[in-house]
Amino acid sequence: MFKLTDKITLVTGAGSGIGAAIAKTFAIAGAFVWVADRDDSGGNATADAIRAAGGKAEFIHLDISREEECSQIATLVHERGGRLDILVNNAGIGAVGTAAQATGHDLDKLYSVNVRGTFNVTKAFLAGMLERRSGNIINLASIGGVVAVRDRFAYCTTKFAVVGMTKCLALDHARQGIRANAICPGRVETPFVTARLAEYPDPKKAYEEMASTQALGRMAKPEEIAAAALYLASDESSFVTGTEFLIEGGWTAGK
Repeated sequence: MFKLTDKITLVTGAGSGIGAAIAKTFAIAGAFVWVADRDDSGGNATADAIRAAGGKAEFIHLDISREEECSQIATLVHERGGRLDILVNNAGIGAVGTAAQATGHDLDKLYSVNVRGTFNVTKAFLAGMLERRSGNIINLASIGGVVAVRDRFAYCTTKFAVVGMTKCLALDHARQGIRANAICPGRVETPFVTARLAEYPDPKKAYEEMASTQALGRMAKPEEIAAAALYLASDESSFVTGTEFLIEGGWTAGK
């Protein structure tokens, strides 16, 4: 079950954290993985790790906020492999602050990556998927795209937009062989989060406070999010489209 044998996939933001875990999981399941990231060092490290484990992967530099660059990458992928079966829009950025604290620049910066960037990559590959009448798009949103999170105004605003974008894609193109779903994780113990925790006066206390939001009392591991992405990428989820796949440790259970 959950095999991706001979599937051609692309994962953005695959140089670390959730993206790297998804790329490695897809490769283990038999897919060829285009590892896309604007961080050349991290992206190459992920691709190298996949190949060292016997998988198939290649790194490509990609800044998803640049529309022309996304189009060029789509052309390259189609020239090299003829198609893209599965697109994972994982790349994203965050910011802390309320509406009173946020600036227009803050909102524009997050929008340019989380919303416009996700659109740029999707748009670049969608025409090929529609022509083949086959495609699977997985967008990484957030629990902050389903419920409000304190002090995350700009971040939640953009992640709600990603969930809405996903639903529109699913509805508009369901009869054309395209599926689209959004994964909405709770807090995940990524290298980025670990680095931020280290900046607190008491990192252990900070972790416990963040983990307490989840009913399970801990953060998720990137591999747990990757397992959900594998399910959505596989043929076993063929009747699943337009959903928000919540992986949040019980965050919303009492709401």
